[in-house]
Amino acid sequence: MPEIKVDEVRCKGCELCTAACPKQCIVMSETFGVTGYYPAKFSKPEACTGCALCAQICPDLAIEVYK
Repeated sequence: MPEIKVDEVRCKGCELCTAACPKQCIVMSETFGVTGYYPAKFSKPEACTGCALCAQICPDLAIEVYK
């Protein structure tokens, strides 16, 4: 099963990854991260296909996808 890791320090909460994910596996956190932004978080591991579109679109290189 694929796994997505979001580096909350690098994530600026732009939400591009949430729009890019075809299975809507990523949502924005309800709480602030250490940098003062709402970071992305992996919410549906059972739906993830490991396509890595989220990591490809991330301008801050904050997402890694493991297959």
